Amino acid sequence: MRLIVLNIVFLTLMMNVANAQPKAGESLDRIVAIVGDDVVMKSDIDGQIGALLQYDKNLDVNDKALRKQILDGLIDQFLMVYKAKQDSIVVSDEEVTQRMEMHLQTEVRRFGSEQRVEQVYGMSIPRIKNEIKEKIRQSLLVQNLLSVKFSDVKVSQKEVQEFYAKNSDSIPEMPAAYELYHIVKNVKSDDDTKKTSFEFAVKLRDSLLNGADFADFANRYSGDPGTAQEGGELGWFERGKLFPEFEQAAFKLAVNEISLPIETPFGFHIIQTLDKRADAVKTRHILLKFAQSTEDKQRAIDFLNDLKKKIEDGSDFEELAKLHSDDKDSRGFGGFLGKLPYEDLPEKLRPIVTELPDGGLSEPMLYVSDPSKESYHIIYKKKFHPVHKANLTDDFNEIEQYAIETKKRKLYSEFLKNLRKDMHWEIVSDY
Repeated sequence: MRLIVLNIVFLTLMMNVANAQPKAGESLDRIVAIVGDDVVMKSDIDGQIGALLQYDKNLDVNDKALRKQILDGLIDQFLMVYKAKQDSIVVSDEEVTQRMEMHLQTEVRRFGSEQRVEQVYGMSIPRIKNEIKEKIRQSLLVQNLLSVKFSDVKVSQKEVQEFYAKNSDSIPEMPAAYELYHIVKNVKSDDDTKKTSFEFAVKLRDSLLNGADFADFANRYSGDPGTAQEGGELGWFERGKLFPEFEQAAFKLAVNEISLPIETPFGFHIIQTLDKRADAVKTRHILLKFAQSTEDKQRAIDFLNDLKKKIEDGSDFEELAKLHSDDKDSRGFGGFLGKLPYEDLPEKLRPIVTELPDGGLSEPMLYVSDPSKESYHIIYKKKFHPVHKANLTDDFNEIEQYAIETKKRKLYSEFLKNLRKDMHWEIVSDY
């Protein structure tokens, strides 16, 4: 399928750079196809073949059908790049650089060092970046175009029913799974505890303004284990990468100025801006975490126990989750976590979930999803679903997703067909 080829094009850009380099005795590169103002080179196809060889050493590099499939994918990609530009879809230099660095970091981890990467690819890191930069930009343009065109594809209930009637025999068997919900309660420090932390942060700042050593104080007092031993240094961060309250204060500070205590979900920060540019800031900080007492934790547990009793007395779990859960991702869906196979359950939850009866509730237990918050939750095991043939009663959401993906593939195919009809392209030599 052409979409799969496009994914291979995107995910193996780095490998293509190496595999596309001409070897001694090989014929010179040539243009295989023209797509608008772009061209597809024979080396582009050879690079894709080289990347696929990494996964299948027995691949026939002269397989005409495979080479045609790769060529079609490259033509489609160039057509979509042109369409993205027509539709004023843009990709920032920052996005390209970020994706390029991710590729390079992956390769460094894979081969062990930058020097080894350079040896494997036969070129320096700066040259590798230069070779792949435009290809990454094009791939991101295509990705954004497809997101705009197809991310909001939906199906009606009638379409789901029609899809099921037509395809029920081909829908995969539903695996055994636990249908789970939860209600989360964050532990919150009381006002007196926060006041004590704030007052101590103010005293530290006063001492710093009077000449105390920032790095020494960070080492002694900061609650950030990742930076305390480094004098509190966070390094450079671009806009949008830090908590808004922290970022706003850091950019407002003059270089070497020290902030008043700034509150974020982690606690109170004393920030010093060491350097800054229009789009990035270099800082160090001392974090005074909100001390959470045993009483704070017990209040969260007691709250969940009260909800548990209400549910056991007949209240609806999903309605209470919508009203009270602190988990924003699941709250709007009544606390729904999903239908999870046994192997997808966190190891610590497996014995708890398997022992609960259908409709059973767990005791309040620690829940960690955000390092800035300590939380507890109760789990509701609505139903255990054994392996079964998909049906609209138990598996509507899953069938709906199959219907959406099928609709997307059909729309995608029609989209490419229209691009090939409306835009100029031609194959000009053997491939």
